[in-house]
Amino acid sequence: QVQVVESGGGLVQPGGSLRLSCAASGNIFRINGMGWYRQAPGKQRELVATITSGGSSFYADSVKGRFTISRDNAKNTLYLQMNSLKPDDTAVYYCNADIQRLGYQLYTYWGQGTQVTVSS
Repeated sequence: QVQVVESGGGLVQPGGSLRLSCAASGNIFRINGMGWYRQAPGKQRELVATITSGGSSFYADSVKGRFTISRDNAKNTLYLQMNSLKPDDTAVYYCNADIQRLGYQLYTYWGQGTQVTVSS
């Protein structure tokens, strides 16, 4: 059994910062790529940022220069530091992780999401 749980969302004023965390736990053999996605009301889920097990990262143009993705492989934890937040960043943020359990194939797990609201 594997669980992926996000935390750190909340209400923040425009220009503020938040740090999201995503912890993977359970019978984990290894974790490959991890990523953050978001879904605003009435919109499709979109990619925010991804990071490989080696630390190579990719960002959507809309967050480049404001958000930083990182991971702690020893803790099986993913982070998203969000600075200079805008109202357009308001969404439910989801974490995903490509996880292999011992004796099983690689599978993509999703968290339940954490709400980020940017408003004055």
